[in-house]
Amino acid sequence: MLIRLHCVIRSRTISCLVMSLILLFGRSAVGDDGPVDIGESRFGSRPLLTDPQWKQLDGAVDRALTYLAHNQGRDGSYATHASGQPAVTALATMAFLASGYLPDEGKYQKEITRGVDYVLSMQAPDGAITLQRVGTHRAAHFEGNYNHAISGLMLTEVYGMTTADRQEEIRIVIEKALKQTRAQQTMPKRLPEDEGGWRYMRRFGVSDSDLSITAWELMFLRAARNAEFDVPSEWIDEAMGYIRRTYEPRQQGFRYGLRGEDNYVSRGMAGAGVVALALGGEHNSEMAQLTGQWILRHDFDRFNRTLSGEDRYHYGAFYCSQAMYQLGGDYWFDFFPRLLDVYVKNQNNDGSWDAESNGNDNKYGSLYSTALGVLALTPPYQILPIYQR
Repeated sequence: MLIRLHCVIRSRTISCLVMSLILLFGRSAVGDDGPVDIGESRFGSRPLLTDPQWKQLDGAVDRALTYLAHNQGRDGSYATHASGQPAVTALATMAFLASGYLPDEGKYQKEITRGVDYVLSMQAPDGAITLQRVGTHRAAHFEGNYNHAISGLMLTEVYGMTTADRQEEIRIVIEKALKQTRAQQTMPKRLPEDEGGWRYMRRFGVSDSDLSITAWELMFLRAARNAEFDVPSEWIDEAMGYIRRTYEPRQQGFRYGLRGEDNYVSRGMAGAGVVALALGGEHNSEMAQLTGQWILRHDFDRFNRTLSGEDRYHYGAFYCSQAMYQLGGDYWFDFFPRLLDVYVKNQNNDGSWDAESNGNDNKYGSLYSTALGVLALTPPYQILPIYQR
């Protein structure tokens, strides 16, 4: 039985075909003959990486997964600041999935299963998936919608990879989570231009929106729709409308928010904007293309260095790697080998990558940064459906 799945770019085998069979027909559709060579990448005969670079990529990912596995808690979580749970656990679980491991068989099945169990246990009666609950007052939970959307995304990605009984358990949680996502999207907004987006989790009062949270919520909705959950088109259309409004033509990139101190472009927001456009089928739009050029001008060559007070290195690398894959062509070929080289050279002996240098996110620790590092390096594998073009 195939345990680790790979896709072929040049001589390497990737699991796009095999994972598609699993998602469409179940694991019984995959025989015992091992991975299938599906030929060259979608970019034609041009090789993305040399054979030594592929070995570097696989080695870096394997070492990072070993680090994550060795540091999983007994309850299935990955240690971080309480405000980041269960998002950090969901990201670590997605790192295993994105590397070709399955929840019910293979080397990391226990880690994946425990991670999924922990995330499932975090759902509140109102459908929110977050450790820290929103109170009955008008205060906001700043990380609540991050936790909720990232957890929902992971659950929808693992949903098609597991058994029928497990799917039923996960389905109930996803359906409740989708209702909570819509409730947060339709909360009264202070200004009309914030309609369609998300920001901090609230129970009462008015809200606004930002691109960072909105992109995660959109990924959750698209992944759920791909998994055949009921996600009306208007939910996605409203989100896409907000995302387009965050584009700043003068800077040729996407902003975190639409006014005041939120009106800035960072690498994370540039990547998030392109990924969001791609989810709406707009990866070839002028907005996406110009933002791709902005990303190439603001590279990741200086490891864990921020460009500004609001820039995050690993968060930006994750989003920009996904974005540049979606753009394809020279964007991808100019971007990814350089990113790989930086991550390989700066990986710690234990397989981790240093925690975010940004003071606001340093509290989430090296398990968070290592999970993001794996997700930034695995687009060439093309295993998670949400990140396939």
